[in-house]
Amino acid sequence: MTAPILLVDDDESYRNRLKRALSERDFSVVDAANVTAAMAIAREQKLGGVVTDLRMPGISGLEFVRDLTAIVPGLPIVVLTGFGSIASALEAVRLGALDYLTKPADPDQLIAVLRTGRPLEINPRVTSPEVPSLDRVEWEHIQRVLTECQDNISHAAKLLGLDRRTLQRKLAKYPPGR
Repeated sequence: MTAPILLVDDDESYRNRLKRALSERDFSVVDAANVTAAMAIAREQKLGGVVTDLRMPGISGLEFVRDLTAIVPGLPIVVLTGFGSIASALEAVRLGALDYLTKPADPDQLIAVLRTGRPLEINPRVTSPEVPSLDRVEWEHIQRVLTECQDNISHAAKLLGLDRRTLQRKLAKYPPGR
């Protein structure tokens, strides 16, 4: 891949670590701390792929994927998140992302997706079906409702039948394990 990879993440230390890891694997990398700067870069130069964080201040990674695929169709995009949910993964892919990986992502996984232009395949015989915990199911349901409400916490709390502060406390916690 001769065109650079655009790396978008508001977490400077994580962005720098990932940039260094990709550079050590002989990839040219440009980076941005927010979607506004990333869109400017995408308009100015030809890119080989994009790796973006899902949650950033201001414009979200999902909105970025939507806007970017409108101006550069077919560009390989991988969404990274520290707070993954099934709802946000489906939305990212629906909007044009190739894959959706949880942080900390393995640079080799990112490279595989960007090089092939296809999501990573998981061998179903190797992975055993896991039953998610009740806490995890609740967390994913909250994420799905929040996504449908376009991250409007007041509206989501009303739909879920929760007090707004209760919903904020639940959202402040890390996602429960499977």
